[in-house]
Amino acid sequence: MKKYITTASLLMLTIASSSVLAKVSPEEAAKLGTTLTPLGAVMSANAAGTIPAWTGGLNSKNSTKSEDSGRPAHPFSADKPLMVITSANYSDYKNNLSPGQIAMFEKYADYKMPIYKTKRTAAYSDDLYGVIKKNATTAELVQSGNGIINFDTAIPFPIAKNGSEVIWNHITRYRGGTAKRFLTTIPVQSNGSFVPVKMNDQLVWPEFLKEGRDADKDDNILFYYLQEITAPSRLTGTALLVHETIDQVKEARKAWVYNAGQRRVRRAPNVAYDGPGAGTDGLRASDNYDMYNGAPDRYDWKLIGKKELYIPYNSYNLLDTNAKYEDLIQEGHLNADYLRYELHRVWQVEATLKEGARHIYAKRTFFIDEDTWGASVIDQYDGRGELWKLSEAHNIQFYDVDTPWMVAETLHDLNSGRYLVTGLSNEEPTFMIFGEKVKRTDFSTSALRRLGR
Repeated sequence: MKKYITTASLLMLTIASSSVLAKVSPEEAAKLGTTLTPLGAVMSANAAGTIPAWTGGLNSKNSTKSEDSGRPAHPFSADKPLMVITSANYSDYKNNLSPGQIAMFEKYADYKMPIYKTKRTAAYSDDLYGVIKKNATTAELVQSGNGIINFDTAIPFPIAKNGSEVIWNHITRYRGGTAKRFLTTIPVQSNGSFVPVKMNDQLVWPEFLKEGRDADKDDNILFYYLQEITAPSRLTGTALLVHETIDQVKEARKAWVYNAGQRRVRRAPNVAYDGPGAGTDGLRASDNYDMYNGAPDRYDWKLIGKKELYIPYNSYNLLDTNAKYEDLIQEGHLNADYLRYELHRVWQVEATLKEGARHIYAKRTFFIDEDTWGASVIDQYDGRGELWKLSEAHNIQFYDVDTPWMVAETLHDLNSGRYLVTGLSNEEPTFMIFGEKVKRTDFSTSALRRLGR
């Protein structure tokens, strides 16, 4: 593992101290693994006992291997809901719901949220815990929070002090090092009709490349990403290549698209911010993918604090291969019989569009799981300040590879009644392959051209 230092980092280090946010002391970092989990969450239970203490999570030491399809077996399949929140009783639980979640109950009379006993399953490897603890004492924000220096692999700020540090932890969180996914994205119309969009994608952090990280070639690179759409026929052959930069203000994300109709590779500068997401029927902006991604420079990030929220968690039922997409997709929302919500502590961060900046969302409120640093719920507001969209990440622990990640994410348009679900794999023979050795040239424009053909 190599330390990330972006291009012109020596120049960055000379920037006035007011633009560099301080790392924590070794004494404060010593809390990681004692009073705090190795990722920086509160280790103890909450006062009511409804959120248990973290005791190590589900990991490769105490769990079984995933199926050949890449789907972990459901470790809590015998669990029954503690209760079900409905449109009739949601007001009793509104202190633990986001405004967007409340809006779902108010819009859909049949909307339900089954609440299960909280299981703090999140876990990384011991090696990565050591890296993250070191990050706490070395990593710094620069460029007014738009870049990072002196961090390694993932989670630069496990003891976060402000909104920018929290959002960078989400952006850089560990996702297995290298992973290949076989996914279905489904834009759902207001009447419940849909046409699945099938795709394969692959991402790799530079240090997990077959040849390892190169200080020059991988300078300012967070990860490489390649996506190919395989269905429906009108989109088949469309492919996207992204070289995700760390400081995207200094060096914009590098993106190329292969258009099957034009049969050529071209640069795609609109694959960022609120540019339209491919295959989403206009429902998703580019930076909605993975709940939130990309440059944070258009927003002011304010850390509100922590709260307890019902969020999707341990959503192993969404991997059920006996379920067809038509079983999961309902008018307005997913079938609650396949969902699982738990009470967890989350970081609440408010992102407000800077004066003079442009984006379809004037404000976003993030609720980020303290155990994984993954955004679990996001409320998004339009230019008039009206609540517009709700995003939710349905997370699981890939226990045999020590990686928490989502198996689906939903994006609800609260005005039109349409919604988007991304990441389903129930009808796919294979879901996820971790650890596949890939080369840097597999993420070149030449590789994109070959993939398109």
